Amino acid sequence: MRLFLILSILCLTSCVETAVVAATAATGAVVAQERSAGQAVDDTAMFWEIKHLYLNKNAQDLLAGVNVKVIEGRVHLTGKVDSAEARIDAVRLAWQPKGVKEVINDIEINSKKTIKELFQSNWIAGQVRTKILFAKDVKSVNYSIDVVEGVVYLMGIAQDAEELNKVTSLASTVKGVKRVVSHVYFKNDPGRDV
Repeated sequence: MRLFLILSILCLTSCVETAVVAATAATGAVVAQERSAGQAVDDTAMFWEIKHLYLNKNAQDLLAGVNVKVIEGRVHLTGKVDSAEARIDAVRLAWQPKGVKEVINDIEINSKKTIKELFQSNWIAGQVRTKILFAKDVKSVNYSIDVVEGVVYLMGIAQDAEELNKVTSLASTVKGVKRVVSHVYFKNDPGRDV
């Protein structure tokens, strides 16, 4: 619901105003997350800056085909584009915002997605989110999920290896999942800059 409101506001206001509203929404949700409110705001700002760079590039391929997630300065790119050049542009532009620490490139080069493929990816993502949401001893708010052609990409912060194993296992049991790729940090990982 929150995403729908943010997208609605995006259609009605400028990018700057939308970024402020989105940052406020992210700050409200961060109470249950492992990242700080300041980091959530920074991540939201990086997300909108990347989307703005894609828009300025005037590349519909990047805007429509690339999904962007940002957690603690780590940018995860998924989706499909039509050419190797578009894939390179997506990564190059994602590195430009201040504060980006890492860009994980899981963009594929392929033909256009069919409606059936889009529906199936969204269905799988919804099933994975639901399983994680209702799983005992899993902080689902700490996970970001993207699905491309049956491959589930997880990004976020796990409490420990047991929680991550549970999330990975749950994701792998959803019908249509070919494999699960984890880009998840552990809560106490020394690589986290908190």
